[in-house]
Amino acid sequence: MSVARTELLPLPTHHATTREFAGVSTRSRALSFSVRRTVRPFIEAWSYAPTLPWPASAIDHLAFPLVPVPGTHRRRVDLPMCPAELLWAPGAALPAAQVDMDGTAAQVGMDGTAVLYLHGGAFLCCGLTTHRHLVSRISATTGAPVLAVGYRMLPRHPIRRAVEDGLDGLRWLVAHGHPAERVVIAGDSAGGFLTFAVAHEAVRLGIGRPAGTVALSPLTDLDPRGKLDHPNSHRCAVFPRRAVAVLSTLVERAERLGGEGAEPVASPVDLDLSEMPPALIQTGSEEMTYVDAELMARRLQLAGVSAELQVWEKQVHAFQAAAGVVPESGRAIAEIGRFVRELR
Repeated sequence: MSVARTELLPLPTHHATTREFAGVSTRSRALSFSVRRTVRPFIEAWSYAPTLPWPASAIDHLAFPLVPVPGTHRRRVDLPMCPAELLWAPGAALPAAQVDMDGTAAQVGMDGTAVLYLHGGAFLCCGLTTHRHLVSRISATTGAPVLAVGYRMLPRHPIRRAVEDGLDGLRWLVAHGHPAERVVIAGDSAGGFLTFAVAHEAVRLGIGRPAGTVALSPLTDLDPRGKLDHPNSHRCAVFPRRAVAVLSTLVERAERLGGEGAEPVASPVDLDLSEMPPALIQTGSEEMTYVDAELMARRLQLAGVSAELQVWEKQVHAFQAAAGVVPESGRAIAEIGRFVRELR
């Protein structure tokens, strides 16, 4: 699935920034300890029998305690093939077309900035509920409304369908007063993969060039070899080595059974990235997808695209979701706000 690696090629420095965030708080260590002994064993068990009817959809239903920040407004949005949710936190600008209870649209003045969010979950699980708290914090820090998309997932749907759903979310924002050039596309883990894929397709299809991309602990290469060859494959607190290869197999199977019009989706690191918008990529220094984050930043740099790679010492995969509990998570969320504001 991947082309030859380019890590050893000389990299242009004027388009890239790599920032390292040192320090590991007691709460961060506690989080790593906890997920290593709860989430990781569950994923390990799944990797030995991935075709069993695991209750993946139940994860989103059971996430109801993960409420948004107090005072957050949210509204259901029905996209053509999946649900979505529009959120705006206290202090964030109202959506450009706020719809009141009787369906009357009232235009609200703002600069048009919005965020399109694509959740993580290995293309298999999670959804609007699991990520509602994180999305509300992103709305608060960016001062912008966020449309979170509950895209179609494996094993019933290939990744192509998730990309299509993300594009439908972008089209919805455009139709409701947020030009594509004012939309920042963001996502974590598998949602980071979709972040780059949707941005690339938006440019290719003429929808518009998004303002920027924000990828949190992103998966960017469906080829597992780079991850398994890296020392982090033995260090990651969340993902066992076996699960990485199993996920790649499931993706390939879903692509084969995807049906008409479901051509395989290329890994973001293998795309022509020359027309991509500026990117912020955050990763933990010892997580499994660190190598993907680093490789994506390098590929963007080689394409002449401004990319900021932030490496957070020993933070777990998608640690930003723990904002409000882990101080490093809150700092990372604040960095997202800084990046989005600088795009305006």
